[in-house]
Amino acid sequence: MQTLEPTVSNKIDLWLNGSYDPDTKASIQSLIDAQSHVELTDSFYRDLEFGTGGLRGTMGPGTNRVNKYTIGAATQGLCNYLLKKYPGEEIKVAVAHDSRNLSDYLAKVTAEVFSANGIHVYFFKELRPTPELSFAIRQLGCKSGVMLTASHNPKEYNGYKAYGADGGQFTSPDDRMVMDEVAAVGSIDNVKFERVDANIELIGEDIDRLYLDKITELSVSQDAIKRQHDLKIVYSPIHGTGITLVPKALKQFGFTNVAIVEEQATPDGNFPTVVYPNPEEKEALTLALAKAAEIDADLVLATDPDADRVGIAVKNDKGEFILLNGNQTGSLLINYMLSVWEEQGKLTGNEYIVSTIVTTPLIIDIARSKNVEFFETLTGFKWIGAIMTKLQGKKTFIAGGEESYGYLVGDLVRDKDAVVSCAFIAEMTAYYKDKGSSLYEAMLNMYQEYGFYKEKLVSITMKGKSGAEEIKAMMQRFRTNTPATLGGSRVVALKDYELGKQTDVLTGTSQVLDYPKSDVLQFITEDGCIISARPSGTEPKIKFYCSVKTDLNDKNEFEVKNRMQDEKIDKIMADLTA
Repeated sequence: MQTLEPTVSNKIDLWLNGSYDPDTKASIQSLIDAQSHVELTDSFYRDLEFGTGGLRGTMGPGTNRVNKYTIGAATQGLCNYLLKKYPGEEIKVAVAHDSRNLSDYLAKVTAEVFSANGIHVYFFKELRPTPELSFAIRQLGCKSGVMLTASHNPKEYNGYKAYGADGGQFTSPDDRMVMDEVAAVGSIDNVKFERVDANIELIGEDIDRLYLDKITELSVSQDAIKRQHDLKIVYSPIHGTGITLVPKALKQFGFTNVAIVEEQATPDGNFPTVVYPNPEEKEALTLALAKAAEIDADLVLATDPDADRVGIAVKNDKGEFILLNGNQTGSLLINYMLSVWEEQGKLTGNEYIVSTIVTTPLIIDIARSKNVEFFETLTGFKWIGAIMTKLQGKKTFIAGGEESYGYLVGDLVRDKDAVVSCAFIAEMTAYYKDKGSSLYEAMLNMYQEYGFYKEKLVSITMKGKSGAEEIKAMMQRFRTNTPATLGGSRVVALKDYELGKQTDVLTGTSQVLDYPKSDVLQFITEDGCIISARPSGTEPKIKFYCSVKTDLNDKNEFEVKNRMQDEKIDKIMADLTA
């Protein structure tokens, strides 16, 4: 134990001698006996905190791990926040979970702590998608809600997404207030774990039906769907919650030819058929793509374990299936929605869309061309939800999205929604097919009209305490030593969202950035490239986002221009990470 930092040793002693169960203590003791000092340090060197996506980490014993006690303390802190914020009011919350190992158990622990604090819990009796939880919070008049999920992370991870009364994840100042209450819980002896049965109410199918009915009401191309109802769709839930609602949503929209990837249809927290249950990864869609080739599908859809994100594949002009990235899908979806609203005379000048600072600028160009108001937020869908809540009853939200494969159509929820997105991506595909076009062709037409934007995300993983320190040092270097050039083009502006200012690198003048503080840097080059550096709020990573643009005057030039864009991005990234 001498090699461990005193703060780590003290925390370990508290767990070994405190009110923790024997299995937890035995697990910690086995690590001590094996002299697993790195694992012990990583498990106890800090307390898990709410980041941009809530509480997330690997499962196991320790203050920096997801387990009954860190989840219990988070819930107790959330209870204390709610009881202070709504004194004398009846407080109701909703709780749901995904297919991950222990998600059902941790959801049960969460519900029990709420119930022990006198709070009424609407508890989804079976696994459900994250967006349905957001919907339920608003529909049932809840003050808060919790989803037990780690989204697309590897199987060792789990997590805890906390929501406010608007159905969106907490933003400033409430997120800090919740974090402060969690920190103030202190000893696990201050957590009320004793279940009160009368305060827990099971929900499920009734919410499903209402949610699906309201999604269907949003459809804008029912005539095209009727003519293209047999559109060949392949869908995979990648062993997650999407299986509960996505097929039903597609059927209710009118699609009659949906093939499920059966090998991935059963919810399973071990995710046995994939390396990572992440629809951004081609490997995760291997089985879906094979099924698509077998039946000559028009569209491939795959959702992550909690069904808030969706990846898609379409056929190119050679008949080969290609994966679209989040920027491509989001741009297509927003372009489709605005175009159809325009065709139907529904644009009144009071509508708006939203995306984030690291999402493709193509969406901005599309909105401007339709005279639709555009809002840009920090990374994380909670900020999009916050804009929606602020403008509720004043303006009409059409759609929004972010580069990380999360989209939303309509204002039924305040989070990204793969259920509604799958339905509308299928509708969009049917709409274009009805006009004699594939989705791939629609994308090239979009590039011809607005310019060919190309984006790439590079993530560098740095695990543990040392990794967190390396990431912090890297961001500090970027702040103090702004690159003079990137990809052969001069850097002309630096946006520092932590300091809240944009600096003209050439003149040294600066202006205020009107955003909440966030540890994000953006470099803007003379030729219009935008490069962002951002530590992840939920994973031990630093992420680099790069966006470049060129013209596409002829669709036959696409492959050549695409290679040129890739080469440009690679040069920029090489300069940035050198």
